[in-house]
Amino acid sequence: MKRDAINAKNAPQPRGGYAQAVKLESFERLLFVSGQIPTDVDDALPEGFQAQARQVWHNIDAQLKAAGMTKDDIVKVTTFLADRRHTMENREIRAEYLGPLTPAMTVVIAGIFDTAWLLEVEVIAAQ
Repeated sequence: MKRDAINAKNAPQPRGGYAQAVKLESFERLLFVSGQIPTDVDDALPEGFQAQARQVWHNIDAQLKAAGMTKDDIVKVTTFLADRRHTMENREIRAEYLGPLTPAMTVVIAGIFDTAWLLEVEVIAAQ
């Protein structure tokens, strides 16, 4: 698969670890991962934003692995935050997980299905 990060020079540049667009060519598999919530397999909810964010990324890893993929295959991330005050923590934990990977990205401040959940993250992956 050929993958190119696109950041048009005549449009705003990304602010922190993502590309404005990602172009894929010659991919064989495309995976859409539903919004992953911050609970574990026993439905336990970690306390605090950082623990919940790490649980969400753990759950994303599990879905990717079940499909024979890894985080390196992520091309798009959509994050739903329950509160704007978690923006920087979210960015830090996402960067910790993704490392140098720069997928296309959207962050939305939204009411989330369960008020105890501080975030939900969905991804698209391709190989």
